[in-house]
Amino acid sequence: MPTLKLSPAGLELAVAAGTRLQDILFAQGVEFPCGGRGRCKGCRVKVLRGNLPARVEETNLLTPDEIKAGWRLSCCHRLTGDLELELAQWEAAILSDQTSFSFVPRAGLGIAIDLGTTTIAAQILDLATGNVLAVQTALNAQARHGGDVMSRVEFAMSDGQLELQRVVRDQLGEIVARLLAAVSDSKLNRIVIVGNTVMHHLFCGVSLAPMAASPFHPEQPGRFTFSPRDLGWALPKNVMIEFLPCLGGFVGSDILAGIVAIGLHESRELVALMDLGTNGEVVVGNREKMLCTSTAAGPAFEGARISQGMRAATGAISEVRVEDGFLSCRVIGGGEARGLCGSGLVDAVAAGLELEWIHPSGRMANGRLMPLVRNIQLLPSDVRELQLAKGAIAAGLKILAGRFGVTPGELKQVHLAGAFGNYISRTSAQKIGLLRLPLNRVVPAGNTSLLGAKMALFDAPEIWDAVARRVEHISLNEDESFQDIYVDEMRLSV
Repeated sequence: MPTLKLSPAGLELAVAAGTRLQDILFAQGVEFPCGGRGRCKGCRVKVLRGNLPARVEETNLLTPDEIKAGWRLSCCHRLTGDLELELAQWEAAILSDQTSFSFVPRAGLGIAIDLGTTTIAAQILDLATGNVLAVQTALNAQARHGGDVMSRVEFAMSDGQLELQRVVRDQLGEIVARLLAAVSDSKLNRIVIVGNTVMHHLFCGVSLAPMAASPFHPEQPGRFTFSPRDLGWALPKNVMIEFLPCLGGFVGSDILAGIVAIGLHESRELVALMDLGTNGEVVVGNREKMLCTSTAAGPAFEGARISQGMRAATGAISEVRVEDGFLSCRVIGGGEARGLCGSGLVDAVAAGLELEWIHPSGRMANGRLMPLVRNIQLLPSDVRELQLAKGAIAAGLKILAGRFGVTPGELKQVHLAGAFGNYISRTSAQKIGLLRLPLNRVVPAGNTSLLGAKMALFDAPEIWDAVARRVEHISLNEDESFQDIYVDEMRLSV
């Protein structure tokens, strides 16, 4: 059996000949942003020992010098003999939640699961005390078939939906089993799952065909209830498993959970919730009225589609500051930088604006690139990706606020949810024009999806259905002003 060595991790694996490198390396932290289709360079590895002849797909994406140096796209190859590879291995930083909240005690245990496109966070609670007894986090195993929701939709439309359903159900079943193994009391009563619309459809077995083309109206956005037998989970038959309802389009139950978590549905004042993950969702409203929308903005904020982008994890530049006219970069975990994550990208562009290395139009002063550290640099195409992402989010917020007769600057508060919202520099976000309001009104809200899912464990399902019905979904592509506002908001300025 061939041996695969992975450097610098120091791992040595015995692997059956013919096994796809993609299947092996995904478990080791290697990302496949395009779903392993050979369309990007996100899964690059360097051959240190062994033979891995370059394929046509690689010659189209890698330079002759890179190929000569041993760089390959791991998604294009299978293991045929002993091999040693160098890979940038890291552990994902997954945002959990320890926020306290009011509740009416119940008997038994409950499990809340935030099923994200990239990551999964789950907690088991004592429903009598509200205490979190154990936590499990993981990368979503579906990610080997694509790093963003549209890549998953594309794979599903290529006869892959049942595979994606199997993967996610099996993975969540294993997570639930590990949570139960960590506690002494096994009286589990209820499991609540939240996620975006694509995750909802994949888990619940709903066709993704309507989500593959405009107008992107989900087929069955409502709440789904399952028994353990339905999912093949080894749990007592009385355990109720439910996936909370979506709000429309690409706005899922994770945003519904966020609405309840921050109390937006009960607010007297006009407030907003922005969740910037692999997709970008915005909600504006109060107890009288709530509007929501989604934008194809998130990949850049998570480091995807960036030349040297990666998740916010060990080796990522997460912070860039200007000190005495020079750039100072913070690397997660210390050591040599391996790439640039979303918060670092926002910081880098904000720093470039401050030093006048980047114009508000997005054009770089030297027309080429902006060095950050010895081996990491910002390209004009990276700045463009950020402009596209922030322009879409800012336009969405402006349009929703406008339907209430106000500007974003007049909102009482804007809650930034998710890992990106928790770690982004609000000052940098303001400098690039993502947030056009006073910073004291911008609130890092943490993992509101997981918090909301925990709150749902204590409520009757009908309560959440009622909140969902109060939220109106707005399709930005059907708004006549969107394109003009989008273009305006791509400008990098306050």
